[in-house]
Amino acid sequence: MNNNNNSDITNYNSRNNNDISNYNIRNINTNDISNCNIRNNCNNNISNCNNRNNNTNDINNNNNNNSNNNNEDNIVIKMINNRNRHNHLKKESIRKRVFEIIEVAESGDYISLFYDMLMIVSIIVSLIPLAFKTSLKLFNVTDIITTILFIMDYSLRFITADFKLKKGPIKSFLMYPFTLWAIIDLLSILPSVTLLYSQFKMLRIFIMIRTLKIIRVFKTFRYSKSINIISKVIKNSKHPLMAVGSLAVGYVLTSALIIFNVESDSFDSFFDAVYWATVSLTTVGYGDIYPVTTEGRVIAMISSLCGIALVALPAGIITAGYMDSLNEMDRRRKAASSASLTSDTFTIENREI
Repeated sequence: MNNNNNSDITNYNSRNNNDISNYNIRNINTNDISNCNIRNNCNNNISNCNNRNNNTNDINNNNNNNSNNNNEDNIVIKMINNRNRHNHLKKESIRKRVFEIIEVAESGDYISLFYDMLMIVSIIVSLIPLAFKTSLKLFNVTDIITTILFIMDYSLRFITADFKLKKGPIKSFLMYPFTLWAIIDLLSILPSVTLLYSQFKMLRIFIMIRTLKIIRVFKTFRYSKSINIISKVIKNSKHPLMAVGSLAVGYVLTSALIIFNVESDSFDSFFDAVYWATVSLTTVGYGDIYPVTTEGRVIAMISSLCGIALVALPAGIITAGYMDSLNEMDRRRKAASSASLTSDTFTIENREI
């Protein structure tokens, strides 16, 4: 009986031990599987991380390549813009130099002085044929040469009009043909062009067009600084001059009406009275028309005295403005020379220090 119990206990213990061993084995296997899964997960995570890193690197490389390409494109665009800007500035500097040459020569600018002298000689030569009744072959040659020079001068002044008018390129090009000097230049060119390329048979038309060349005399005024000063003075004093002009017109009309009614026998028409009043205003007095009665002569004396005063007014206005302009130019010249002397003295003192 005891032996059987011991045997049962032993069997029981062995079964328990086997169960425990199996349980431990299962735990070990489970742990191994867990560890293996963990390692696999870790490996997968590492792989995923590496893949993400690779993708990130690829993206960064692509971004770097794109940025490099963009930088290269920007550099190329900058180079093109710089080249275009350089070409534009070069063209502007050439146009500026052309403008300086064709304008009135400054002191020391011998090219501009030569151009001014060339144009003045061309104007004088182009007017010589007007002193002869017959046209020579030499005159035709000189007329062609001077016309070419005038067309060239007009073209150069047109393409540099923005430097003169300072209204912007497009607006200056549109405004220039309607300026006074441009109209004078055009009228001085048209007669020669018309005579060269037209077949005018009527002598009167030929003479009229040929006489229009006398307008070229006014082109010489452009190359005189004094004339330019006077034109600026007239422009600045336009309101007083307009007032004097209004007084002169009122004087002429009033005198003409009075003398026409007082001296109806001596003046056949109102236009004759206007002609006489204008002559009296300028104190010329040709003597072809004159009053006969005492009343008419008194009116003539009063008109002559008023004419002297009216003629003196614009002369005084222009003279005063001209002297002011000369004094202003002299002050600017002295100020510029004083500033230059001060700058030179300061430079010498700095060198000595």
